Amino acid sequence: MSRQTTEFVIYIINEVANARGLFPSRVYSVMDQTGCISEYLVPFYDVLHTMSSQSVVEDVIEYVNSRGGSL
Repeated sequence: MSRQTTEFVIYIINEVANARGLFPSRVYSVMDQTGCISEYLVPFYDVLHTMSSQSVVEDVIEYVNSRGGSL
C-alpha cells in the first residue's frame, strides 16, 4: 500500500470516528473485520479520493453495515 493510500485510509477512519462519535481504534477494528479497508478503500482509492469526505464516510458506513458490522 502506498503512503498516499495509507494516509487516505487513516483520514477516513478518523472522519468516520468523528461522524459517529467513536474512537478511531473501534472504527478501524470494525472496518478491518468487515474487509472495508482491504476490499474497498485500498482497491478503489483512485476513485474514492476524488469524492467528498462525507460521501466516502456514508459509503463506508453502508459497506460495513451491509457486511454485518455496526458503526
